[in-house]
Amino acid sequence: MSATSAVPDVAEANLFPDAFPPGDFPAFVWEKRPADLPVQAWTTETTHRDGQQGGLPLTVETGLRIYDLMGEFTGTTGALRQAEFFVYRPADRAMLEGALERWRGGHPVEPTTWIRATRQDAALVAHLGVRETGMLASASDYHTFHKFTPGGRAQAAGAYLGAVAAVLDAGLRPRLHLEDATRAPREFILPFVEAVQTLAADFPAEQAPKFRLCDTMGVGLPLEQVAWPRSVPGMARELRAAGVPGELLEFHPHNDTHLIVANCLAAVLAGCAAINGTLLGKGERSGNAPLEGALLHLVGLGLVERPNFPALNSLAELYGALGQGVPAKYPLYGRDAHRTRAGIHADGLNKFWPMYAPFDVPRLLGRPLEVSLTKDSGLAGLIFLIKGHTGRELDKHHPGVQALHAELGAEFDAGRQTAVEWEELESRVHALLRET
Repeated sequence: MSATSAVPDVAEANLFPDAFPPGDFPAFVWEKRPADLPVQAWTTETTHRDGQQGGLPLTVETGLRIYDLMGEFTGTTGALRQAEFFVYRPADRAMLEGALERWRGGHPVEPTTWIRATRQDAALVAHLGVRETGMLASASDYHTFHKFTPGGRAQAAGAYLGAVAAVLDAGLRPRLHLEDATRAPREFILPFVEAVQTLAADFPAEQAPKFRLCDTMGVGLPLEQVAWPRSVPGMARELRAAGVPGELLEFHPHNDTHLIVANCLAAVLAGCAAINGTLLGKGERSGNAPLEGALLHLVGLGLVERPNFPALNSLAELYGALGQGVPAKYPLYGRDAHRTRAGIHADGLNKFWPMYAPFDVPRLLGRPLEVSLTKDSGLAGLIFLIKGHTGRELDKHHPGVQALHAELGAEFDAGRQTAVEWEELESRVHALLRET
């Protein structure tokens, strides 16, 4: 067989438009749709709790600005439904009060609280005006045997159930945060979940308890075949089999072992409807679930309407002003997330930009496809940069382009190590265009 006949030619390119729709994020095309996939999925926010706990410096003003941006992001889509707040410091209470006032005025994100699972803390939130509170219920023997005095599973479960009763009596919905679930014994989690459900059975449906599976140390795995407790989809399925509806089940992971978004998707595919995390991934250690990344895929799954992703550019700027900016190569919103420095990539962007873009970045994220010029960028990089910032598309043989490229090449040959950005070139390019 000759080399020319090994692969038959076709009249038109196959760009797999079902999987890569031109105007949206990549879509999931199933060979067999998962049986447990929920009809809808959504996210909930913990920036004011876990993000702040992870070192994000929040004043009342910045905390409420972040809450306002959450509303701009989700709009009417239902993609982001709740945000949880601490209640222990005056500043946290002020943030919560400001958020509640906005929510009563039509803000789309419902404020909730977070407490330790004690009767004293339950009394603290009983009259704050929230409808739901999270409750820390450490589930692994790492915690129940070593956090409490005296330690042990029964003592911990008894304390948690007393607090659940107080929250129910106060007319609130309890949300049990099963801390360290991916290192917890099934002999604790399943009986405890059943006891909470039994306790709540005589209360109104709007107080039906939620359960949050917490991959606190980021050791969960997105694999069906792995034994309890590390299988995220396996644990989600067991809780659903124990009578927890998918809409009352949340997954809260951390990114310690790089599996955070994969674990979020595994939880959803197993029937868990809600992912808890933070926009732009703020949180303890390596961070919470980056909700923008999870939502990109939930949109692709067809489980949620696409929210206003460009609004998160303002959030990234706010974090930068706080000294907590996202890393340059952070996916989607990092300074260099859509920047190429390779000449062959820049040439591809010039010829057919989808060649080197995962989706329509400018339209969907409100961010440009950028080129930084290095000694490897070639003429293609310079042409792309000029077109992106001026709208003028110049030929590789344009004498002004060639002269400018030669000047930059001489700088690199002389030892320059830093890339050339548009800000440095702007005046020289406009001078070049005036001469054209």
